[in-house]
This record gives sequence, C-alpha cells and structure tokens, in this order.
Amino acid sequence: MAIGSGLGAQLGIAPEVTYGTYVAPTKFVEFTKESVVLKKTTAQSAGIAAGRLVPLASRRVVTQREAAGSIEMEFTNKAMGLLLQSLMGTSVTPVQQAATAAYLQTHILADTAGKSLTIQKGVPLTTGVVTRKNLLGCKVISAEFSCEVGGMLVVSFEIDAKNCEETSVLAAASYPAMSVFHFGQMGVKLGAVGSETARDGIRKMSVKFERPSATDRFYANSSALKAEPITNGQIKISGSIERDYVSTDLDDLHTSDAASSLVWEFIGPEIAPTYNERVSFILPAVKFDDAPPAVEGFDVVKNGLSFTGLFDGTNANKIEYMSADITL
Repeated sequence: MAIGSGLGAQLGIAPEVTYGTYVAPTKFVEFTKESVVLKKTTAQSAGIAAGRLVPLASRRVVTQREAAGSIEMEFTNKAMGLLLQSLMGTSVTPVQQAATAAYLQTHILADTAGKSLTIQKGVPLTTGVVTRKNLLGCKVISAEFSCEVGGMLVVSFEIDAKNCEETSVLAAASYPAMSVFHFGQMGVKLGAVGSETARDGIRKMSVKFERPSATDRFYANSSALKAEPITNGQIKISGSIERDYVSTDLDDLHTSDAASSLVWEFIGPEIAPTYNERVSFILPAVKFDDAPPAVEGFDVVKNGLSFTGLFDGTNANKIEYMSADITL
C-alpha cells in the first residue's frame, strides 16, 4: 500500500509504436509537479419539450476527448533520453564512448512525426490505493530549461495527448540511482562555432523550445479522438540570460545584432576517464533582443538579455546528453 499523498505518486513512460496505442511503461522518471489531465468537449441538447425546465442528462454527449498539461522535474543524469527525443525529434541511439560506461546521446532538432509516448501516472487516494491514468499519444510540444544561482537545472515539458484511459494495469515503478545537474556545474560560452569562450557574471539562464503543432485534428470516423498532431509552424527557440554587468560583450552583440554561437552546458562527475556526465544545449546562431542595461539604484548593475535561436545555414541546433544509460 502506497502513502496516501503525493509521496506515493509515480510517473512511467514508454515510446509508442503507433500513435495513441498503449505501451506499458519501461522507464520511470522523478518529477516535482504534473498537470496532464483528460479534457473533454461536451454538447447538451437544447430541444424544447413542453413543461421541461432542465435539460435531460441522457441528451448530453461527449464529442471530443484529449489530454494536456505539463510535467516539471529536475534534470537528472539518467532517464532523460526519451523525453529529449520526443522534444527534439531525431531517432537517437546512445553511442558508447571508447569502450567505457559512458554513452553519448545527440538530439538534433528535427520533425517529431512518429515520436509519441505513453505516459502512465499513478495518483494515490488518501487510502493509499494508487489509481492509474494512462495518457496515450503524448507529444512534447514545448520544453523550458532553466537554472539560477544556488539552484538545480529544471525543466518543464508541455504535453499534448490523444486520450486518457484507466484500464491498463499500474506498472511497478523502479528507479536507478540518479543525481541532478546544478548551478555549480554550469557553464555558458559564446563566440564562433567551435571556438566559443566562457563568459563571466552570468547568474541565471533559460532556454525554451516551442514546437507549433496542429493539435486539433478531430475527424469523422475517429470516435471523438484526434489524429497525431502535425508540425504547422517553424520551431521557436528563445531564452534569457541574467548577468551582472561585468563586460560589454553581450551588450555589443545586442547593438550590432550579430549572431553568436551559444553553448550552455552542465558537466557532472566522471563516468570514465575523460568522459563526464554532461548535458549541453548547443545553439549555433543566437541574436540578442533586449535593450542595454539600465541603472535602477545603488545595487550592482544587471544585464537582463533575451535571445532568439536561429539557424546559421550549416550547424544544427541540438542537445547532447552524456550518461551511463545504454538505451533511451
């Protein structure tokens, strides 16, 4: 019997073969908050019948079913591969590094057609009985990564799903030993592609990927359920940097509107000699959008800059993830 509170909750995921068809969870992730729930559209008959003052319950129908919400978590050194693949789109096989226990995943930005997940969440009753909610056809439509002074690298995934059902059995959760990436491991570099240099004074950083998708593909002959979302707009990459005003370098990039390659990475403990746990967000062309810093009082002047990630015509936007995970 589980604890009758959020302490007894669980979240399992598995890649689907067919969009919206249940696959038993094979990997369990630790999370801090989730809100992925069933959404239904109903229609109520309004037929006039002499003397009837209240609509008939039997004449209310469900015309559409779907699910949506977000999952928030700390970014860990294991078990993030499936979610990264669902966000970025490329089919990834971890590559072993020089016969060591280190495996590199390279998630290059691509279309996400065919990349859907079953997400099963276990939600405890106060009695300790854990109810199951199987979210089918889950697509990651956006994700925001952020880290600040004294904090951990955290991520929020926005999920769109085909349906929610409660018939399949609750899987038994198991978790590998994991650690988190944090501010003490964070580095930010800018410059020409391949020769970026570390920048000083940065206190907070975030990067967001947004994937415009047609999530309203409800058709006849589909039992009120939608077809797999299709990309219907260019991917938006954006972010922000909060920095003490220690240099004019980012200010100059804003003034000139020149592009710079941005590498935001976290380097953890060694897995094997020369191979460390790592996650790197590699954006080959960013341009800064905000105005130069302003003096707002006696305190140290801060430079809050937002940026847009673009394509330099050659190098791909990508996320690299080095871990001991042999599979996603």
